Amino acid sequence: MQYSVGTTGRVLVVRFSDGDDVLGGIKDIALKEDVRAAVLWLVGGIKGGKTVVGPEADEERPPKPVWWNIEESHELLGTGTLFFEGEEPRIHLHGAFGKHGAARVGCLRAESETFLILEAVILEIKDTGARREMDPDVGMPLLRF
Repeated sequence: MQYSVGTTGRVLVVRFSDGDDVLGGIKDIALKEDVRAAVLWLVGGIKGGKTVVGPEADEERPPKPVWWNIEESHELLGTGTLFFEGEEPRIHLHGAFGKHGAARVGCLRAESETFLILEAVILEIKDTGARREMDPDVGMPLLRF
């Protein structure tokens, strides 16, 4: 285990409208406002996106993701983090996606499109030195200090 201690910075509150790109919008805000690290909370509707719902095989390295495409409206309750990899904001966001009593949980990775309304709260984290760096063993950028 590794960790670093920081302080909280600004709180940004965002309302996404129907059709808005959620992940792209959060990245744009991070770049515009120079938010280098943050905790994310999301609540609202999503009608398009790509999520990873597990690896194909538990012991495989790097893991081969199993994808689930969101192709219609779902409710979303999500939480995640944002840290930079080089000069690019990287989002790690897990969410519960529900419709008509059925739910899935996964990692939202791409093509995130708002359904009607979606709200996000971005809590900036300062002074940790945390960043993402590619880890060849797992095939994705991991948190480093």
